[in-house]
Amino acid sequence: MELQDPKMNGALPMGAVGYRQERQGFLPSHNPAPGRKPAQFMDYQGKTSFGMSVFNLSNAIMGSGILGLAYAMAHTGVLFFLALLLCIALLSSYSIHLLLTCAGVVGIRSYEQLGQKALGPVGKVVVATVICLHNVGAMSSYLFIIKSELPLVIGTLLSMDPEGYWYLTGNFLVIIVSVLIILPLALMRHLGYLGYTSGLSLTCMLFFLISVIYKKFQLGCVVGRNETAVGSNSTLGPPIQGLNGSCEAQWFTVDSQMFYTVPIMAFAFVCHPEVLPIYTELCRPSKRRMQAVANVSIGAMFCMYALTATFGYLTFYSSVEAEMLHMYSQKDPLILCVRLAVLLAVTLTVPVVLFPIRRALQQLLFPSKAFSWPRHVAIALILLVMVNVFVIYVPTIRDIFGVIGSTSAPSLIFILPSVFYLRIVPSEVEPLFSWLKIQALCFGVLGVLFMAISLGFMFANWATGQSHALGH
Repeated sequence: MELQDPKMNGALPMGAVGYRQERQGFLPSHNPAPGRKPAQFMDYQGKTSFGMSVFNLSNAIMGSGILGLAYAMAHTGVLFFLALLLCIALLSSYSIHLLLTCAGVVGIRSYEQLGQKALGPVGKVVVATVICLHNVGAMSSYLFIIKSELPLVIGTLLSMDPEGYWYLTGNFLVIIVSVLIILPLALMRHLGYLGYTSGLSLTCMLFFLISVIYKKFQLGCVVGRNETAVGSNSTLGPPIQGLNGSCEAQWFTVDSQMFYTVPIMAFAFVCHPEVLPIYTELCRPSKRRMQAVANVSIGAMFCMYALTATFGYLTFYSSVEAEMLHMYSQKDPLILCVRLAVLLAVTLTVPVVLFPIRRALQQLLFPSKAFSWPRHVAIALILLVMVNVFVIYVPTIRDIFGVIGSTSAPSLIFILPSVFYLRIVPSEVEPLFSWLKIQALCFGVLGVLFMAISLGFMFANWATGQSHALGH
């Protein structure tokens, strides 16, 4: 349901007036026109404070992508990585600016509805498909973490070698967790208390960051082997520290794996489908206030990502894996606690991610049908089976980050917001060849190039076998 500002009456000229009132630039001025009341996003006034909105959007940004950032730094270099991360953060903030501008024109509060307003029914289908693809990728990354980390945790607690018992293998355990824990939660009709797991997830990732920093100072440089790969019956010696040239940071480097790293960074900043719902709930909603929420959230996540990547890379250097948590000792008590915390967070987050996929599928495939338990259950089962099969056969989490980061991430961050802006902002206000629309067009073209180049190099790696040769 589209929520229209009554002052607009659904007409573009009045929308143009609302747009003029709402548009205050990417870094908006604090001096509204004299005698004019600033335009509001909609009549509905949310009750969520500025601080809580920052927390909610930070939760939406934070995800499993943080585990792959040290790998991204290893294949770009410290300075190049930080520069790329900053660019993606700034571009993500600009993208939110485009979304908020479009929302200010038409008074719509959902990503899918903006797609319908910009491109008609086809636009709604395209947007819903992209969001479903991204959430399926997020579910896959969470289940892959369960697949790779749960055997290590159980093996450590039981003093058993996970490789020696079929019921401790990752593929078996991820199916058991999906059936016994995730499926019952996914069958709930409403999210309810599951919405609070986003806070748990952010807390766990903060714990992960603190542990990564602490372990850097405790271990120094760890090169030469991955202790988790050593059997439980072997004697684990002290970490190998500073024995060769591997313990030297690369400030700038380019290799074939770099085309996995940029999608990993893009994947880590996707939050755009949640921006407009958070905007709706914001107390005293305005474009300036919501842009400030976005800037603070993205800035905080940039700092967290940069610290995690830097300290993780400076611990393992070029030997770091795409799933950094897998690099630490299986028998370290602190890392065991981190693994347990991360496993709890991702297990409880999978049903939360599944809900919007099922809602989108029901709206697309059964828009006029009443709620049906058989359909509700069937969609959840099909999604979980599909994602489990995907996770079982994908060799590394890097491939999940790479594919989703090269397809849905540039679509949600670059391409769709620019299309919305070009189609929704009235030509009476911004002519087609105005600087702002040319800027938005270039932004969308950048997203298309980013998608094409990343996918092209990944497919080339798969075709030549480099992906499997470098996989862990």
